[in-house]
Amino acid sequence: MIEPNPLNKKLKGYKLVLGSASPRRKMFLKEMGLDFEVRPKSVDEVYPEHLQGEKISNFLAKLKATPFKEELKKNEIVLTSDTVVWYKGMSLAKASSKKEAFKMLRTLSGDWHEVITSVCFTTSTAQKTVSATTWVKFMDFTDEEIEYYIDICKPFDKAGAYGIQEWIGMVGISEIKGPYTNVVGLPTHLVYKTLMDMVS
Repeated sequence: MIEPNPLNKKLKGYKLVLGSASPRRKMFLKEMGLDFEVRPKSVDEVYPEHLQGEKISNFLAKLKATPFKEELKKNEIVLTSDTVVWYKGMSLAKASSKKEAFKMLRTLSGDWHEVITSVCFTTSTAQKTVSATTWVKFMDFTDEEIEYYIDICKPFDKAGAYGIQEWIGMVGISEIKGPYTNVVGLPTHLVYKTLMDMVS
């Protein structure tokens, strides 16, 4: 007989809520074997201009939890998250057009950048935010390669205009330092550890 998932065992009596419509974050929680409900809410993702790096993703992860605060039941834990691609003091957000996506990928080509993901855990009485940083190095891309990737994957819903799990990640990453899942959009090791600590 297989023992129950250690985290599900600890979460017995609690309800985990994913406050995101991201298919990648949903996939990771499923692959972690967790029981959860998907309950996305939209917010205007605007942050103060003076914020940098992980302070941006921390702010936005907390901001995404705001609509839940009045409705959370005593046993619910809502998980909200935000990912920032940080390059030389700039935050590369989601691209709004093919031209913008091309410009971002041309900028990142041949160099290192940081991918920072923050996760906010909110209950009716407490809130905790954690973050992870992964360094990613791209090879030098040709214009043709960048255009091909944008055409086949249309990465307009992703920070930095790319998904590491897509074609560009398979052929174009020469080095990576830090957790891979963090670049996809959820530092699963931190989610596991934080939830284990919260309900201990």
